[in-house]
Amino acid sequence: MNSLICRTLVVLALIVAPALAQAEPAPQVSVQALRGPLQLLQGKGGNVVASVGRDGILLVDSDYPEMRAAYESVVSEFAEASLMPGFVINTHWHFDHTGNNEFWAGRGAIVLAHENVRARMAAGQRIDALDMQVEASPPIALPIITFDDSLALHFNGDTIEVKHYPAGHTDGDSVVFYAQENVVHTGDLFFKDRYPFIDLSSGGSIAGYINNVEAILARIDDDTLVVPGHGNIATRADLERFLGMLQSTTTAVQGALDKGMSVEEITALTLGAKWAAWGKGFIDEPAWIATIAADYQ
Repeated sequence: MNSLICRTLVVLALIVAPALAQAEPAPQVSVQALRGPLQLLQGKGGNVVASVGRDGILLVDSDYPEMRAAYESVVSEFAEASLMPGFVINTHWHFDHTGNNEFWAGRGAIVLAHENVRARMAAGQRIDALDMQVEASPPIALPIITFDDSLALHFNGDTIEVKHYPAGHTDGDSVVFYAQENVVHTGDLFFKDRYPFIDLSSGGSIAGYINNVEAILARIDDDTLVVPGHGNIATRADLERFLGMLQSTTTAVQGALDKGMSVEEITALTLGAKWAAWGKGFIDEPAWIATIAADYQ
C-alpha cells in the first residue's frame, strides 16, 4: 500500500470516527401515564415514578447518573412543573436507583430513605455477587430525612406511605404505596418475569425476600397497579406468579443441596423448562441458583 493511500485512510478515519460517535443515540426516558398525578419514567436503571401536580414533583428513585440530562428534559416538559422535584424517595441504596440524588438535591430536592440507605451510601459498599466496590456517595447525595419503619407524605391529593421491609433485596428496602391511586412501587422486591438480584452482602436474604413479597401481596388487590423495580407495569397476578417462582425454585435448589448435590450439579441439571425464560434478565439461571445456595449454605 503506497503512502498516499495510507495518508488517505488516516484522514478518513479521523473524519468518520467523530461522526460515528456523534451518531450514538442520546439516553432516552420513556413516559407512561399511570393514574391521577402519577407517571412512570423508564430509563436505564430502576423504574422511576413521578407524582406531578399542584404540590410540585415527587420522584421515587433516580436512575443512573448518566441519565441525568434525559430525566431533566422529561421533568421540564411536565405541564404542571414550574419547579424541579421537591422530594426524591430512594427504595434502597443501589446506584441504579440513587444515581441522580446529587443532581436533584443540588436543585433543592429533599431526599428521603430508610436509615440503612443513608448508612450504606455514606460508608461505601462492596457488592460481593458483582465483585464490585462502590465508593461512598458525596454528602449532598445522601438522604437528609430517614426513618425506621415507615413515613407518610400528603402530596398532590394522595397519601403516600413509604414502608420499610427488612432483609429482602437489601436491608434498606422500602415500598411506596399511593393510597388514593391504588398504585404501589415495589422497588427491587419485584423484578417482573425475571429472577431477582438479592444483594446478600447488603443484608438481603432469600427468606426475607419471600416474606416481603407475601406482605406486599397482602396489602394490595386485583385493581392495584404494580410498578416493579425493573420491568413493565404489572398486576397482582404478576406478583403472585413471581412469588410462585421464588418459592418453587428455592425449594428445588435447597432440596438438591440437602441431597448432597453441588451448585455445579444443580446448574447442569437446570431448574426446568417452566422457569427457563426467567433467566433472560440481569440475573441468569446459574446466578440465581448460586444466590439461593450462598444464602442457604
